[in-house]
Amino acid sequence: MLKKIDGYSWAILAAFGFSMKAIFVKLAYQTAPVSATTLLAMRMAIALPFFAWMARLGAQQKPVPLTASRLGQVVALGCLGYYLSSLFDFEGLRHITAGLERLILYLYPTMVLLIQAVLMRKPPSNRAWQAIGLCYLGLAIAFGHDLQLGSQESVWLGGAWVFASAVTYAIYYVGTGKVVGVLGPMQLTGLSGTASCLMVLAHWAITDANTQPAALPIQIWGYATAMAMFSTVLPIWALAQAIRRMGTSDAAAIGALGPALTILFAWWWLGESLSWWQMAGMGLIIIGVIRLKPAKAPADK
Repeated sequence: MLKKIDGYSWAILAAFGFSMKAIFVKLAYQTAPVSATTLLAMRMAIALPFFAWMARLGAQQKPVPLTASRLGQVVALGCLGYYLSSLFDFEGLRHITAGLERLILYLYPTMVLLIQAVLMRKPPSNRAWQAIGLCYLGLAIAFGHDLQLGSQESVWLGGAWVFASAVTYAIYYVGTGKVVGVLGPMQLTGLSGTASCLMVLAHWAITDANTQPAALPIQIWGYATAMAMFSTVLPIWALAQAIRRMGTSDAAAIGALGPALTILFAWWWLGESLSWWQMAGMGLIIIGVIRLKPAKAPADK
């Protein structure tokens, strides 16, 4: 019993950390002009040593030869999960609220289900279709709420970026199922995270190197550090601890706190609106995702 209670504490900590990522991004954008690429590069540069440490720790726990084939799979997963998906997400946050961003991202289990259905050539069950319908009805309500409050062009553009992030992350999630059994979750997260950090930094060096991050306000570095430590490294570790103590299904259920926490903190710290329509949309999405009974995600973005 104590072990499961301890697992709940770890799972709540993970949900809290993941939910704060969008808040830190929005605060950074409000502090000074900074591109999504530069902000993401700052976050990943800080997180890189910790991803490398996870990879080393995972290799010690489960020593497995890293063949060229497996390395290629890890690089592909890193490209999808922490590089493209994170970049799309950061771009989207330039245009939409943190609350709407979290709700769109939280749809990824529906996308995982549909991708797996296509790959396995097996249509989802009626229960799954009902859950998917609830999720997208909730998104329509929340999306309509933001369309009424802000620029329609910005909401559509930002929503498209974040939806692309969710799709990319869903593909990454499906791909991890092919590799995680061999490398283990810790080593896979560390290796794919390390690969994505290097990709992000290379992208920044090619497209945005004249930004001079050292000249940015210290607050920007503070938010980037908070994203790297509190909303990347810590929740990934906490989620792994929660799953080890209480199992994947219970940990995933507690992850449903994420959208609610993001919307609450966005209202509190960013001054974003908090309406009954938005809460209704969030409720439908959370209920739909829980009905899908998603497995544990490898990590958040």
